[in-house]
Amino acid sequence: MRERFEQQLQLLNQALTKMGSLCEQIITLAAQALTDWDENLAKKVAEVDSEIDKMERSIEGTCLRLLLQQQPVATDLRVISAALKMITDMERIGDQAEDIAEIITFLKGRAAAESVQIREMARETITMVTGSVDAYVRQDLELAQAVLNHDDIVDAYFDRVKKNLIDMIAKNPEDGEFALDLLMIAKYFERIGDHATNIAEWVVFSVTGVHKDLEDSE
Repeated sequence: MRERFEQQLQLLNQALTKMGSLCEQIITLAAQALTDWDENLAKKVAEVDSEIDKMERSIEGTCLRLLLQQQPVATDLRVISAALKMITDMERIGDQAEDIAEIITFLKGRAAAESVQIREMARETITMVTGSVDAYVRQDLELAQAVLNHDDIVDAYFDRVKKNLIDMIAKNPEDGEFALDLLMIAKYFERIGDHATNIAEWVVFSVTGVHKDLEDSE
């Protein structure tokens, strides 16, 4: 019985890794669209988001079967409950990447020259998402902490982008709508970083049984 349970947990880890890879892919596509304006990229983003949605439902089903059909011990319960929380954040990452792609389609390629820092910010969020899922699969607290620390880098990028866009509006008020579109894109990347942080926090919970928000609420 335990051997079968371990096999199913391994399958769960593989599915989470695949879902994390799709999240990395969708963020990369969204970032690429900032440089190479192409309406087909937005379609690709939508297709990947649909795959992420399907994987969320599949992994949720796997987790529920593990809970109902097996006899998980406390550590197993933490791992499975963390996985359920993680897939919610990964699904939202997909949604926000699709929101980014949708905004970019309205910019008609103009974003390319203005979005260097946003693209760098996107690369940092990819690092966070990949690291958070790897930390779960490896049950690696050090890697999870590295993701948590990395969130400050993404936040710093967002602050710089926001300042630059405010300066743009001050100098060229007619570019106000364009600047706000870029700010929304940067905000979505910041939120993706926040979701990666959430995932890392659930990794910590799965290993230690301690979660920052749960501790704060006591």
